[in-house]
Amino acid sequence: MPTKKIVILRLGHRPQRDKRITTHVGLAARAFGAEGMLLASEDQKLADNIADVATRWGGDFYVKNNVSWKAEIRRWKEDGGKVCHLSMYGINLPDAVPEIRQCDKLMIVVGAEKVPFEIYEMADWNVAVGNQPHSEVAAVAITMDRIAESDPLINKFTGGELTIVPEKCGKKVIDNRQ
Repeated sequence: MPTKKIVILRLGHRPQRDKRITTHVGLAARAFGAEGMLLASEDQKLADNIADVATRWGGDFYVKNNVSWKAEIRRWKEDGGKVCHLSMYGINLPDAVPEIRQCDKLMIVVGAEKVPFEIYEMADWNVAVGNQPHSEVAAVAITMDRIAESDPLINKFTGGELTIVPEKCGKKVIDNRQ
């Protein structure tokens, strides 16, 4: 797991339309080493579903529901953190990676609908993960992979009810509850 502190701030989540994408943003962030997700919307069921994944598969990932994005960014920066807003309009990710890797406390902001311009002004980096429309899930996963201190694809999650054992063929899952 990375030694740096990384959280995702999800903006513009619309529960009826975006629940699957926002869930996948959280799951990708968890799998690639973030410690939690701040959801700037009200969707307790989504938060509970992601918490359930952490219970079953391990790790300490959390979702803080219905936050004020502006207050969270201000608090994060006052506490010495940096903010990276993922967009199509910023500097290209490969150009930003060396500087972002030096950051010990990082908030990654990813939007759903139109992002308020104030985010662009508050962010330390506005980063383009490609200059074309694509998935927020892909943007989070690619960014977290590129800035990782070690290979996030081999992260070990402890404390879960279930553990997957890598196999060349087939599925092997250990039930840790027994």
